[in-house]
Amino acid sequence: MTINLRDVQDVYKDAGSDIIFATLDLKREDAAADKAMIADLAEHLPAFINSMNIRYPDAKLAVAFGLSRKAWDYLFPAAPVPKELEEFQPVVGPKYTAVATPADLFFHIRSQNSAVPFELMSEIMTIIDDQTVTLDETHGFRYFEGRAIIGFVDGTENPSALDTPEYAVIGDEDPTFENGSYAFAQKYQHNMKAWNDLTTEDQEKAIGRKKFNDIELADEKKLPNAHNVVSQDNDGGVEHKIVRMNVPFSNPAKNENGTYFIGYARHWTVTKRMLQGMLGQVLIGCLIFRRQKLANCSSFRPNLCSVKSQTANFNERVCLGTQGKLLH
Repeated sequence: MTINLRDVQDVYKDAGSDIIFATLDLKREDAAADKAMIADLAEHLPAFINSMNIRYPDAKLAVAFGLSRKAWDYLFPAAPVPKELEEFQPVVGPKYTAVATPADLFFHIRSQNSAVPFELMSEIMTIIDDQTVTLDETHGFRYFEGRAIIGFVDGTENPSALDTPEYAVIGDEDPTFENGSYAFAQKYQHNMKAWNDLTTEDQEKAIGRKKFNDIELADEKKLPNAHNVVSQDNDGGVEHKIVRMNVPFSNPAKNENGTYFIGYARHWTVTKRMLQGMLGQVLIGCLIFRRQKLANCSSFRPNLCSVKSQTANFNERVCLGTQGKLLH
């Protein structure tokens, strides 16, 4: 597999400490104008990112922008389609259902400086505001030691840093869309009182790891449907991984506490099998104490060459590199 990390969006980097997730729909009033708007975004987004990196070099800005299958078909009806790109369909389990809440456009912006995601999202909106409707904007934060809001260390099941591109980035199996990525986002609220009423030992059995030091429990000490058991994908006897980020969000005065999960994958089928495995179990851990699932959507994070090559009247290939530079 050949990966050009200069051409890959930020789908494999740290979750950041200040995060914005934004989902939007196109108004679909003028298809040609909408296509031109996306071309304008692809043209200017690298410059916006580069400017922020120059002004705030220590902010560790990371950005990923995606399109749904519905948006891809609307904007580029005659173009090739990423092999595994599809609209998310509800996943129904015996007790829980992951509902589908589609969105045309998806932005994931994170940094170590809260002003930077705010500024970048504001600049993006100067291009897309008139032709889109915002469905959701969620601001997340880094919890103590990078833990999930339920108190457990996050990201333990992620591949190692050197291996993350191998699991998160499309390779030569789909050469037209090489260096892209499939994203799945899920937003939900926790019933923190119910969770905190459990003993630490019961929480650990549900998650499958020790809460303080993150050591994995022996199999016989886990629940059969512990989170780190059912969230694995061992299709064909091989463990398949994705890059996961669990971002806390909260409105404490309203007693609203939740997690915004995003997973980036080389193969959407891997993420889908993980979801089917989790929803097929009645989990005592993260699932049984979700008060309300607020959103589930899938999208494709192209290397921006893919977007530029589909938009009319552009003769040169311009890519979004990991530092936000224009690469020809």
